[in-house]
Amino acid sequence: MKSIAALQSLVTQMPFDGEPSAAELDAIEQEMPLILAEVDLLDAQITTLDRTPTELDTRRIRRALARVLAERAALANRVATASVPGGAA
Repeated sequence: MKSIAALQSLVTQMPFDGEPSAAELDAIEQEMPLILAEVDLLDAQITTLDRTPTELDTRRIRRALARVLAERAALANRVATASVPGGAA
């Protein structure tokens, strides 16, 4: 049986220190409004798992879903404008 341990240095060029890079932290920061909106939606859905949703619960879930969709659109627009050099579309 061939050992792949000797090939490990070929697969992993840079050692992994366990910390996110600055670019990864910037991406997380840019996505944070969407992440928080998704957490709010999940929280609203979790509260209705063990009971029948009331009208208030339904409104809360609908509002949270609308916020998630708005944040996804805003993130997509930010990414699209950032990737177009010169701002021309």
